[in-house]
Amino acid sequence: MRAHELRLGRTFGLVFDHGEDFYTGLDEFCRTYDIRQGYIPSFIAGFSEVDLVGACDRLDDPAAPVWSRVHLRNVEAFGGGTLAYDPGTGNLKPHIHVAIGLKEHAATGYTSHLLDATVQFLTEMFVIEVLAPDMTRTPQPDLYNVPLLRFDPVPRDRPE
Repeated sequence: MRAHELRLGRTFGLVFDHGEDFYTGLDEFCRTYDIRQGYIPSFIAGFSEVDLVGACDRLDDPAAPVWSRVHLRNVEAFGGGTLAYDPGTGNLKPHIHVAIGLKEHAATGYTSHLLDATVQFLTEMFVIEVLAPDMTRTPQPDLYNVPLLRFDPVPRDRPE
């Protein structure tokens, strides 16, 4: 187990618009407000289209991560995740999981890592900024290069 006390910053309420690309909107929000790391305690959403990590085929190595995607339409979602910043690329590295229900199939459920989504009607989210420690997501070679969240206690050049 790894743990580190977090020093929190600002808290935001965020609403995505109908037809908006979820990750594009999240990235624009984070760039606009200079959010480099944080967490999303939860969000509710309607998505017209969504891609989740998943596979229907037999897996050669059941312990290995799955990188294929499952495409679904017309879903309701509940999710949460973390946001880490990669200073080397200047990109935000979100890690978001969702539990979704297919509206036209008696809310049949799926749960997995969110890859892509298009907002349908609404997405309402809270984002809580983390000021310290630095949160990074780096691949771990001995675990199939899965990018794992790390806490770097070295302070960065940001106001207290």
